Amino acid sequence: MNEPTCGDPVVLDGGDPVVLDGDDPVVLDGGDPVVLDGGDRRCVQLLIELRRLVTGLPPGTVVHLIAADPAAPIDLPAWCHLTGHTYLGPTGAYAPRAAYALAVAAHARTTAPGRPWHSGDH
Repeated sequence: MNEPTCGDPVVLDGGDPVVLDGDDPVVLDGGDPVVLDGGDRRCVQLLIELRRLVTGLPPGTVVHLIAADPAAPIDLPAWCHLTGHTYLGPTGAYAPRAAYALAVAAHARTTAPGRPWHSGDH
């Protein structure tokens, strides 16, 4: 049996699914994912909307971002790394449309409201 790696969902002792994210396991809430349909918007616009959305969600909530922008599979993991949210990878739930999943972190770092690549601490 292979050991789970960072970002792989696992179930421990019949409990809630968790994602191993470095030293901080993220417990997934088990509910339906929150869906953000980005349509044809560019990734920077999607990240601004995503930032606004995740601010009001409880930790462990899974978000599916549907995105046509070819930069999404690069930008979303980078944004998750910047903010502390957990990138779960692509999901085929909306095929043939491309979609990506993330889990909301308990102690996420904020970004500037109109500048998703800049820290909100300034």
